[in-house]
Amino acid sequence: MENIRVIIWNENIHEKKSEKIAAIYPNGIHGAIAEGLEKFGYNPKTVTLDMPECGLSDEILDNTDVLIWWGHLKHDAIPDEIAEKVKQRVLDGMGFIVLHASRLSKPFKLLMGTSCRAKWRENDETERIWIIEPGHPIARNLPEYIEIDKEETYGERTDIPAPDELIFISWFSGGEVCRSGCCYKRGLGKIFYFKPGHEEYPIYYRDDIRQVLANAVDWAKPSNGPKTTFGNVQPIEKI
Repeated sequence: MENIRVIIWNENIHEKKSEKIAAIYPNGIHGAIAEGLEKFGYNPKTVTLDMPECGLSDEILDNTDVLIWWGHLKHDAIPDEIAEKVKQRVLDGMGFIVLHASRLSKPFKLLMGTSCRAKWRENDETERIWIIEPGHPIARNLPEYIEIDKEETYGERTDIPAPDELIFISWFSGGEVCRSGCCYKRGLGKIFYFKPGHEEYPIYYRDDIRQVLANAVDWAKPSNGPKTTFGNVQPIEKI
């Protein structure tokens, strides 16, 4: 396995406040995601909101190829300067995988330039995730669709920009649909927004969901292309 430096960020609040959620994710949502990636040969590290600098120090970010983000209750607890740092790292080439309610996180909203709000409800409805771009790297080794018996419902319109590539569309038994697997390029970085992952369901233990995340890490890794130059430059040729 290529040595892709993966950091999983989780606010880690639900697991501390709710015995029900702690029972589902005894090692935290970040722990379950890390366990899944390890099965694909990755060696991810985890950081949480309660760590110094919210777990996102310059040292951490400077040594991250792909950042996975799960947040819900404490989006506003991230200082603006840290959100800006994450945004800049993405523009400089770091991959960014945004999960579930993290579409409302400060870094994602900065990168999207929209409110990122959506319709939603919690009602134990079925979610059927249709893979509409089966040839895309994030769809590798997936079935035609992924069916989740119980999930939180999101609906359109979700206030996110039209993705550069739409990989998944979700249908819910209550009638809604939503864009649930969206790829974006910002600067030199690649971003994947993936809708499933409500904290009250064991989503991140599923083999198919783990496959999606492993594929997304490989897709989002830095391209290591040529360094870009901006501003006034001297001519290459003699004039």
